[in-house]
Amino acid sequence: MSTIRALEAGDLQAVAGMFQRVLRKDRTEASASLVEYMRRFYLDAPGGDSDLRSLVHVNDTGRVSGFVGVHTLPMTFSGRQLRAAACSSLMVEDHERDPMAGARLLKAFLDGPQDISFSETANDISARLWTRLRGVVLPQYSLDWVRVMRPSTFMVSLLANRTGFARILNPFARAVDRFYCRGMHHNERRWSGVAADGAGHGAFRTADIDSSAFAKLIEPFTAHFALRPDWTESQLDHILTDAAQKPDLGELVYVSVSSPIGADVGAFAYYARPDRIGRVLQILALPSQVGSVIDCLIDHAAARRVCGLRGRIQPALLEAMLGRRIAFVPVASTVVHSRDPALMDAMKNAQVFLNGLAGEQWSQLIGGRFT
Repeated sequence: MSTIRALEAGDLQAVAGMFQRVLRKDRTEASASLVEYMRRFYLDAPGGDSDLRSLVHVNDTGRVSGFVGVHTLPMTFSGRQLRAAACSSLMVEDHERDPMAGARLLKAFLDGPQDISFSETANDISARLWTRLRGVVLPQYSLDWVRVMRPSTFMVSLLANRTGFARILNPFARAVDRFYCRGMHHNERRWSGVAADGAGHGAFRTADIDSSAFAKLIEPFTAHFALRPDWTESQLDHILTDAAQKPDLGELVYVSVSSPIGADVGAFAYYARPDRIGRVLQILALPSQVGSVIDCLIDHAAARRVCGLRGRIQPALLEAMLGRRIAFVPVASTVVHSRDPALMDAMKNAQVFLNGLAGEQWSQLIGGRFT
Protein backbone atom coordinates (compact mmCIF):
# COMPACT_ATOMS: atom_id res chain seq x y z
CA MET A 1 0.00 0.00 0.00
CA SER A 2 1.34 3.47 -0.85
CA THR A 3 2.28 5.94 1.89
CA ILE A 4 3.20 9.60 2.32
CA ARG A 5 5.91 10.59 4.77
CA ALA A 6 8.48 13.30 5.46
CA LEU A 7 11.50 13.58 3.19
CA GLU A 8 14.65 11.89 4.54
CA ALA A 9 18.26 12.23 3.44
CA GLY A 10 18.14 8.75 1.94
CA ASP A 11 15.39 9.86 -0.46
CA LEU A 12 17.38 12.66 -2.08
CA GLN A 13 18.94 10.62 -4.91
CA ALA A 14 15.52 9.34 -5.96
CA VAL A 15 13.92 12.79 -5.68
CA ALA A 16 16.72 14.42 -7.69
CA GLY A 17 16.34 11.78 -10.40
CA MET A 18 12.60 12.41 -10.54
CA PHE A 19 13.25 16.16 -10.77
CA GLN A 20 15.49 15.55 -13.80
CA ARG A 21 13.00 13.32 -15.57
CA VAL A 22 9.68 14.97 -14.72
CA LEU A 23 10.43 18.70 -14.47
CA ARG A 24 13.58 19.10 -16.57
CA LYS A 25 12.66 16.44 -19.15
CA ASP A 26 16.20 15.08 -18.92
CA ARG A 27 16.76 11.32 -18.84
CA THR A 28 20.37 11.53 -17.64
CA GLU A 29 21.27 10.59 -14.08
CA ALA A 30 20.95 13.36 -11.50
CA SER A 31 24.31 14.90 -10.67
CA ALA A 32 25.85 14.87 -7.22
CA SER A 33 25.61 18.68 -7.16
CA LEU A 34 21.83 18.54 -7.65
CA VAL A 35 21.47 15.99 -4.85
CA GLU A 36 23.59 18.13 -2.55
CA TYR A 37 21.66 21.27 -3.44
CA MET A 38 18.38 19.58 -2.60
CA ARG A 39 19.84 18.57 0.75
CA ARG A 40 20.69 22.20 1.53
CA PHE A 41 17.43 23.57 0.13
CA TYR A 42 14.94 21.12 1.60
CA LEU A 43 16.66 19.77 4.72
CA ASP A 44 19.27 22.25 5.94
CA ALA A 45 17.97 25.73 5.05
CA PRO A 46 18.00 28.27 7.89
CA GLY A 47 14.63 28.81 9.50
CA GLY A 48 13.35 25.35 8.62
CA ASP A 49 10.82 23.70 10.95
CA SER A 50 11.09 20.13 12.13
CA ASP A 51 7.30 19.76 11.94
CA LEU A 52 6.99 21.33 8.47
CA ARG A 53 8.87 19.13 6.05
CA SER A 54 8.93 18.23 2.38
CA LEU A 55 6.97 15.06 1.62
CA VAL A 56 7.52 11.95 -0.51
CA HIS A 57 5.02 9.48 -1.89
CA VAL A 58 6.19 5.86 -1.63
CA ASN A 59 4.28 3.45 -3.87
CA ASP A 60 3.27 -0.11 -3.07
CA THR A 61 6.61 -1.43 -4.32
CA GLY A 62 8.51 0.72 -1.83
CA ARG A 63 9.77 3.14 -4.49
CA VAL A 64 9.67 6.93 -4.11
CA SER A 65 7.26 7.95 -6.87
CA GLY A 66 6.15 11.42 -5.82
CA PHE A 67 7.43 14.53 -4.07
CA VAL A 68 6.31 17.92 -2.87
CA GLY A 69 9.07 20.30 -1.82
CA VAL A 70 8.44 22.67 1.07
CA HIS A 71 10.34 25.69 2.30
CA THR A 72 9.13 27.99 5.03
CA LEU A 73 8.60 31.73 4.98
CA PRO A 74 8.02 33.69 8.21
CA MET A 75 5.34 36.34 7.71
CA THR A 76 3.54 38.98 9.72
CA PHE A 77 -0.10 40.09 9.55
CA SER A 78 -1.38 42.96 11.70
CA GLY A 79 1.22 42.20 14.34
CA ARG A 80 0.67 38.43 14.23
CA GLN A 81 3.66 36.20 13.54
CA LEU A 82 2.78 33.52 10.99
CA ARG A 83 4.34 30.62 9.16
CA ALA A 84 3.89 30.34 5.42
CA ALA A 85 4.98 27.31 3.41
CA ALA A 86 5.91 27.50 -0.25
CA CYS A 87 5.10 24.41 -2.29
CA SER A 88 7.75 23.73 -4.90
CA SER A 89 8.54 20.83 -7.24
CA LEU A 90 5.23 19.00 -6.95
CA MET A 91 5.80 15.93 -9.12
CA VAL A 92 4.63 12.36 -9.51
CA GLU A 93 5.77 9.41 -11.64
CA ASP A 94 3.80 6.27 -12.52
CA HIS A 95 0.43 7.99 -12.69
CA GLU A 96 -1.10 4.82 -14.08
CA ARG A 97 -0.19 2.85 -10.95
CA ASP A 98 -1.66 5.48 -8.59
CA PRO A 99 -3.63 8.26 -10.33
CA MET A 100 -4.44 9.99 -7.02
CA ALA A 101 -0.87 10.22 -5.74
CA GLY A 102 -0.50 13.91 -6.66
CA ALA A 103 -3.78 14.88 -5.01
CA ARG A 104 -2.89 12.99 -1.82
CA LEU A 105 0.55 14.61 -1.70
CA LEU A 106 -0.90 18.08 -2.06
CA LYS A 107 -3.62 17.40 0.52
CA ALA A 108 -1.01 16.15 2.99
CA PHE A 109 0.95 19.35 2.45
CA LEU A 110 -2.10 21.61 2.85
CA ASP A 111 -3.09 19.78 6.04
CA GLY A 112 0.23 20.77 7.63
CA PRO A 113 0.73 23.17 10.56
CA GLN A 114 1.44 26.26 8.43
CA ASP A 115 -0.89 29.28 8.50
CA ILE A 116 -0.54 29.91 4.75
CA SER A 117 0.32 27.62 1.84
CA PHE A 118 1.23 28.96 -1.58
CA SER A 119 3.01 28.35 -4.86
CA GLU A 120 3.91 30.78 -7.64
CA THR A 121 4.77 28.06 -10.18
CA ALA A 122 1.57 26.02 -10.41
CA ASN A 123 0.85 24.66 -13.89
CA ASP A 124 -2.70 24.04 -15.08
CA ILE A 125 -2.88 20.57 -13.53
CA SER A 126 -1.50 21.72 -10.18
CA ALA A 127 -3.78 24.75 -10.11
CA ARG A 128 -6.83 22.51 -10.58
CA LEU A 129 -5.67 20.32 -7.70
CA TRP A 130 -5.27 23.36 -5.48
CA THR A 131 -8.75 24.69 -6.23
CA ARG A 132 -10.33 21.27 -5.60
CA LEU A 133 -8.72 21.37 -2.16
CA ARG A 134 -10.12 24.87 -1.43
CA GLY A 135 -7.12 26.75 -2.66
CA VAL A 136 -7.51 29.93 -4.69
CA VAL A 137 -5.74 31.16 -7.81
CA LEU A 138 -4.67 34.82 -7.52
CA PRO A 139 -5.00 36.15 -11.10
CA GLN A 140 -3.36 39.49 -10.25
CA TYR A 141 -0.18 37.64 -9.16
CA SER A 142 -0.23 35.03 -11.95
CA LEU A 143 1.38 36.78 -14.91
CA ASP A 144 4.92 37.28 -16.16
CA TRP A 145 5.69 40.69 -17.65
CA VAL A 146 7.99 41.37 -20.60
CA ARG A 147 9.56 44.62 -21.86
CA VAL A 148 11.29 44.58 -25.25
CA MET A 149 14.20 47.03 -25.35
CA ARG A 150 16.34 46.04 -28.36
CA PRO A 151 13.97 44.20 -30.73
CA SER A 152 16.39 42.41 -33.08
CA THR A 153 18.66 41.19 -30.29
CA PHE A 154 15.56 40.23 -28.30
CA MET A 155 14.39 37.94 -31.10
CA VAL A 156 17.86 36.41 -31.44
CA SER A 157 17.89 35.73 -27.69
CA LEU A 158 14.52 33.96 -27.94
CA LEU A 159 15.73 31.91 -30.91
CA ALA A 160 18.93 31.00 -29.07
CA ASN A 161 16.86 29.25 -26.41
CA ARG A 162 16.14 26.65 -29.10
CA THR A 163 19.49 26.68 -30.87
CA GLY A 164 22.65 28.31 -29.58
CA PHE A 165 23.87 28.84 -33.15
CA ALA A 166 21.47 31.78 -33.40
CA ARG A 167 23.91 33.89 -31.38
CA ILE A 168 26.13 34.28 -34.44
CA LEU A 169 23.47 36.78 -35.56
CA ASN A 170 24.12 39.07 -32.58
CA PRO A 171 26.53 41.51 -34.32
CA PHE A 172 24.00 42.08 -37.11
CA ALA A 173 21.12 42.35 -34.61
CA ARG A 174 23.03 44.93 -32.54
CA ALA A 175 23.62 47.07 -35.62
CA VAL A 176 19.94 46.96 -36.57
CA ASP A 177 18.93 47.87 -33.02
CA ARG A 178 21.30 50.87 -32.89
CA PHE A 179 19.78 52.24 -36.06
CA TYR A 180 16.20 51.54 -34.95
CA CYS A 181 16.47 52.93 -31.41
CA ARG A 182 18.33 56.06 -32.50
CA GLY A 183 15.38 56.82 -34.76
CA MET A 184 13.03 57.02 -31.80
CA HIS A 185 12.17 60.39 -30.31
CA HIS A 186 13.37 61.36 -26.84
CA ASN A 187 11.47 59.31 -24.23
CA GLU A 188 9.23 57.83 -26.94
CA ARG A 189 7.55 54.62 -25.83
CA ARG A 190 7.03 51.80 -28.31
CA TRP A 191 6.12 48.16 -27.76
CA SER A 192 9.08 47.23 -29.94
CA GLY A 193 11.90 49.05 -28.18
CA VAL A 194 13.31 51.80 -25.99
CA ALA A 195 14.78 55.06 -27.29
CA ALA A 196 18.56 55.30 -27.39
CA ASP A 197 18.49 57.93 -24.64
CA GLY A 198 16.45 55.67 -22.34
CA ALA A 199 13.01 55.41 -20.78
CA GLY A 200 13.20 58.86 -19.21
CA HIS A 201 13.66 58.54 -15.47
CA GLY A 202 14.33 62.26 -15.11
CA ALA A 203 16.30 63.40 -12.10
CA PHE A 204 15.93 60.11 -10.23
CA ARG A 205 19.30 58.56 -9.49
CA THR A 206 20.44 54.95 -9.34
CA ALA A 207 23.34 53.45 -7.43
CA ASP A 208 24.70 49.92 -7.61
CA ILE A 209 24.65 48.36 -4.14
CA ASP A 210 25.51 44.99 -2.63
CA SER A 211 23.15 42.30 -1.37
CA SER A 212 23.40 43.46 2.25
CA ALA A 213 22.32 47.00 1.37
CA PHE A 214 19.48 45.63 -0.75
CA ALA A 215 18.31 43.42 2.12
CA LYS A 216 18.07 46.45 4.40
CA LEU A 217 15.72 48.15 1.93
CA ILE A 218 13.19 45.31 1.82
CA GLU A 219 11.42 46.05 5.11
CA PRO A 220 10.78 49.79 4.53
CA PHE A 221 9.49 49.17 0.99
CA THR A 222 7.16 46.32 2.01
CA ALA A 223 5.83 47.83 5.26
CA HIS A 224 2.64 49.04 3.57
CA PHE A 225 1.51 45.46 2.84
CA ALA A 226 -0.86 44.05 5.46
CA LEU A 227 0.60 40.56 4.95
CA ARG A 228 4.31 40.43 4.29
CA PRO A 229 7.48 38.41 4.90
CA ASP A 230 9.36 38.76 8.16
CA TRP A 231 12.74 37.28 7.34
CA THR A 232 15.62 37.14 9.78
CA GLU A 233 18.96 38.51 8.60
CA SER A 234 20.37 35.00 8.18
CA GLN A 235 17.37 33.88 6.11
CA LEU A 236 17.66 36.84 3.76
CA ASP A 237 21.39 36.30 3.44
CA HIS A 238 20.75 32.67 2.54
CA ILE A 239 18.16 33.63 -0.11
CA LEU A 240 20.27 36.33 -1.75
CA THR A 241 23.41 34.19 -1.72
CA ASP A 242 21.49 31.35 -3.33
CA ALA A 243 19.90 33.65 -5.92
CA ALA A 244 23.29 34.86 -7.12
CA GLN A 245 24.40 31.35 -8.16
CA LYS A 246 22.81 31.31 -11.62
CA PRO A 247 25.60 32.00 -14.14
CA ASP A 248 23.42 31.15 -17.16
CA LEU A 249 21.15 34.08 -16.28
CA GLY A 250 24.05 36.49 -15.76
CA GLU A 251 25.22 38.66 -12.89
CA LEU A 252 22.67 39.43 -10.20
CA VAL A 253 22.71 43.22 -9.96
CA TYR A 254 21.29 45.19 -7.01
CA VAL A 255 20.38 48.84 -7.51
CA SER A 256 18.85 51.50 -5.27
CA VAL A 257 16.79 54.41 -6.58
CA SER A 258 16.69 57.87 -4.98
CA SER A 259 14.59 60.94 -5.69
CA PRO A 260 15.97 64.30 -6.88
CA ILE A 261 16.30 65.35 -3.21
CA GLY A 262 18.19 62.17 -2.30
CA ALA A 263 15.43 60.19 -0.55
CA ASP A 264 15.29 56.44 -1.15
CA VAL A 265 12.19 55.62 -3.23
CA GLY A 266 12.88 52.08 -4.41
CA ALA A 267 15.29 49.37 -5.46
CA PHE A 268 15.48 46.44 -7.86
CA ALA A 269 17.44 43.26 -8.43
CA TYR A 270 17.83 41.60 -11.81
CA TYR A 271 20.11 39.28 -13.76
CA ALA A 272 22.12 41.10 -16.43
CA ARG A 273 23.95 39.54 -19.36
CA PRO A 274 24.75 41.43 -22.57
CA ASP A 275 22.48 40.62 -25.53
CA ARG A 276 20.21 38.48 -23.35
CA ILE A 277 16.79 38.98 -21.79
CA GLY A 278 17.32 40.06 -18.19
CA ARG A 279 15.35 38.24 -15.52
CA VAL A 280 14.02 40.62 -12.85
CA LEU A 281 14.06 39.04 -9.41
CA GLN A 282 12.46 41.87 -7.41
CA ILE A 283 11.19 45.42 -7.70
CA LEU A 284 10.66 47.46 -4.53
CA ALA A 285 9.10 50.92 -4.57
CA LEU A 286 7.12 53.43 -2.60
CA PRO A 287 3.53 53.28 -3.90
CA SER A 288 3.78 56.81 -5.33
CA GLN A 289 7.08 56.17 -7.15
CA VAL A 290 6.57 52.83 -8.88
CA GLY A 291 6.70 54.30 -12.39
CA SER A 292 9.97 56.13 -11.80
CA VAL A 293 11.57 53.01 -10.33
CA ILE A 294 10.51 50.95 -13.37
CA ASP A 295 11.94 53.61 -15.71
CA CYS A 296 15.21 53.49 -13.80
CA LEU A 297 15.26 49.70 -14.11
CA ILE A 298 14.77 49.88 -17.89
CA ASP A 299 17.51 52.48 -18.31
CA HIS A 300 19.93 50.63 -16.04
CA ALA A 301 19.42 47.39 -17.95
CA ALA A 302 19.78 49.14 -21.31
CA ALA A 303 23.13 50.58 -20.20
CA ARG A 304 24.30 46.99 -19.55
CA ARG A 305 23.22 45.99 -23.09
CA VAL A 306 20.31 43.85 -21.90
CA CYS A 307 17.91 43.43 -24.83
CA GLY A 308 14.74 42.96 -22.79
CA LEU A 309 13.40 42.36 -19.32
CA ARG A 310 11.13 39.71 -17.88
CA GLY A 311 9.76 39.35 -14.37
CA ARG A 312 6.87 38.18 -12.23
CA ILE A 313 4.03 40.60 -11.71
CA GLN A 314 2.86 42.05 -8.42
CA PRO A 315 -0.43 44.00 -8.29
CA ALA A 316 1.33 47.04 -6.79
CA LEU A 317 3.32 47.37 -10.05
CA LEU A 318 0.49 46.81 -12.49
CA GLU A 319 -0.91 50.33 -12.96
CA ALA A 320 2.49 51.87 -13.67
CA MET A 321 3.41 49.05 -16.06
CA LEU A 322 0.28 49.51 -18.14
CA GLY A 323 1.54 52.85 -19.44
CA ARG A 324 5.07 51.67 -20.20
CA ARG A 325 4.60 49.30 -23.15
CA ILE A 326 4.98 46.22 -21.01
CA ALA A 327 3.33 42.99 -22.16
CA PHE A 328 1.88 40.33 -19.87
CA VAL A 329 2.09 36.58 -20.42
CA PRO A 330 0.39 33.76 -18.47
CA VAL A 331 3.12 31.23 -17.62
CA ALA A 332 2.17 29.77 -14.24
CA SER A 333 -0.39 30.48 -11.54
CA THR A 334 0.14 31.82 -8.05
CA VAL A 335 -2.12 29.77 -5.79
CA VAL A 336 -2.81 30.16 -2.06
CA HIS A 337 -4.58 28.29 0.72
CA SER A 338 -5.35 29.13 4.34
CA ARG A 339 -7.87 28.04 6.93
CA ASP A 340 -7.99 31.64 8.23
CA PRO A 341 -10.61 33.75 6.36
CA ALA A 342 -8.83 37.01 7.23
CA LEU A 343 -5.62 35.80 5.60
CA MET A 344 -7.49 34.61 2.52
CA ASP A 345 -9.22 37.99 2.22
CA ALA A 346 -5.88 39.80 2.43
CA MET A 347 -4.43 37.64 -0.33
CA LYS A 348 -7.48 37.90 -2.59
CA ASN A 349 -7.44 41.69 -2.19
CA ALA A 350 -3.76 42.03 -3.19
CA GLN A 351 -2.63 43.02 0.30
CA VAL A 352 0.14 40.42 0.40
CA PHE A 353 3.74 40.74 -0.76
CA LEU A 354 4.29 37.57 -2.82
CA ASN A 355 6.39 36.38 -5.80
CA GLY A 356 10.08 36.97 -6.40
CA LEU A 357 11.99 36.79 -3.13
CA ALA A 358 8.74 35.87 -1.35
CA GLY A 359 8.39 32.79 -3.49
CA GLU A 360 10.54 30.36 -5.45
CA GLN A 361 12.19 32.38 -8.22
CA TRP A 362 15.40 32.86 -6.23
CA SER A 363 16.03 29.12 -5.94
CA GLN A 364 18.66 27.48 -8.12
CA LEU A 365 16.05 24.87 -8.97
CA ILE A 366 14.65 27.57 -11.29
CA GLY A 367 17.30 28.61 -13.78
CA GLY A 368 20.28 27.05 -12.01
CA ARG A 369 22.83 24.64 -13.47
CA PHE A 370 23.92 21.37 -11.88
CA THR A 371 26.86 19.51 -13.37
